[in-house]
Amino acid sequence: MVALAALNSHLADKSYIEGYTPSQADVTVFKALNGSAPDSQYPHAARWYTHIASYASQHGDLPGDASKSADAYVSSSEASTSTSAAKAPAAAAAEEEDDEVDLFGSDDDEVDEEAEKLKQERLAQYAAKKANKPKTTAKSVVTLDVKPWDDETDMKALEAAVRSIEKDGLVWGLSKLVAVGYGVSKLQITVVIEDEKISLDDLQDEIAEFEDYVQSSDVQAMQKL
Repeated sequence: MVALAALNSHLADKSYIEGYTPSQADVTVFKALNGSAPDSQYPHAARWYTHIASYASQHGDLPGDASKSADAYVSSSEASTSTSAAKAPAAAAAEEEDDEVDLFGSDDDEVDEEAEKLKQERLAQYAAKKANKPKTTAKSVVTLDVKPWDDETDMKALEAAVRSIEKDGLVWGLSKLVAVGYGVSKLQITVVIEDEKISLDDLQDEIAEFEDYVQSSDVQAMQKL
């Protein structure tokens, strides 16, 4: 059985075992828990378990390779975490050294031409290092509830209309129909967005434009990646 402490640690900053959408990796680890939901002592694992359980009827259809064991996923993540932790002091030292670049050259009162040239070179190198540092792209995984008008609404056409929205920084994920009563079902669909490029309000406004199918939409869940 998968160690819950390791699983909880692995999911502390992730929504899924691998990638940004549910996969066979999630199914493998989920089954390894033998139906025992993690308790409140393991909040990240408990949140993940409840979410993957909602896809129970689709487990066989999820993408990915089911050949690896549950321990392989969690153990590999622990090893990666340990390696990253070991590298952290060295990275911090390198960062400190980078920040301590002498921007002013020699302290001698006489600043000759060679010293001035050296100072300018160091200034240029320092500026180049700062400019080349990669920026982290902030992303969120969002679950949307899209509600139809009534039980006669063509839900396949509704989903096709929603997925027809294509934007840079937006990736549609898995979906399912959730019964709400009186024969009416809503579409629950997952989407990964880049926060700087995609506005959820604008996205919901675009979904609402499919007024032949859509009554309204709500954000059911949202988590930063």
